[in-house]
Amino acid sequence: MSEQISEQQPLNGFINVLKPPGMSSAAVVGRVKRLLNVEKIGHAGTLDPEAAGVLPLMVGKATRLFDYLQDKQKGYIAEVAFGCATDTQDAQGKATAHGETYPDEAAIRGALAAFTGELLQTPPMFSALKRDGRPLYDLARLGREVELMPRPVTVHTLQLLGITPRHGALVSVSCSKGFYVRTLCHDLGRALGCPSHMRFLLRTQSGAFTLQTAHTLESITLAAQQGIAETLLTPMDAPVAHLPRADVPNALRKALENGVPMPMDAFLAQGVAASSAPVRLYRDGLFVAMGECQGSIMKVRTWLGG
Repeated sequence: MSEQISEQQPLNGFINVLKPPGMSSAAVVGRVKRLLNVEKIGHAGTLDPEAAGVLPLMVGKATRLFDYLQDKQKGYIAEVAFGCATDTQDAQGKATAHGETYPDEAAIRGALAAFTGELLQTPPMFSALKRDGRPLYDLARLGREVELMPRPVTVHTLQLLGITPRHGALVSVSCSKGFYVRTLCHDLGRALGCPSHMRFLLRTQSGAFTLQTAHTLESITLAAQQGIAETLLTPMDAPVAHLPRADVPNALRKALENGVPMPMDAFLAQGVAASSAPVRLYRDGLFVAMGECQGSIMKVRTWLGG
């Protein structure tokens, strides 16, 4: 059967995809783009090819909302493999150290406390961070070492879920954006005196998107074939619901549609503070724009309406 859906109204919104391991984020975007038959689609936070889990995609006009998404909260389940460290800090890299002083469950639980709270974490060389315009993983593959400075990160919760075969441990992590779970796995082994790496990674949360609401590629394919793909979309305003909302009065509709600055008085009466930026703007109950407060005026920053 064809992967494309039939002729329909343009789709706008977010779709939370359960990315399978072994598939790049770009490949997932391409697959879903063909299934939904849309022109614009992008991911709101990449996942390494071997990782699985939550991959939010922005569809149609929702791509204009990338800068407004709240993605500070991340959730993961990872398996730490003790006995071997790798240059990439995960199972795809080359072994750099071996050891057989395997920690027991009590030792692992005791070590986790040191990796909770506000921390400084040194990013791995095999990462997408850039130095002089080049990704660090490119430099790493050339054998070049770059001095990396620790960066502030936050680990909200870190729990040991259980011990796994082949000297592994399963941990649950809730953390800030920019935290490297494979570096945690590497550093945990170093703290326990046994080289380690990340064997498996599942992202359970990315901002407003969770594992419980994610759709498999198979379910998206089926919905597309049945012509009901729109039922899988999250409305455009849902992932930005943390931002203040305001309804544009009828008297200011033309100003809104023409991009003319609107007086803040009309929005202050709705409880929008003059310092509130950005603001979700609605017309007749429909989410049509993102506005920005600039002193005594409200300006349209991103237009979404027809």
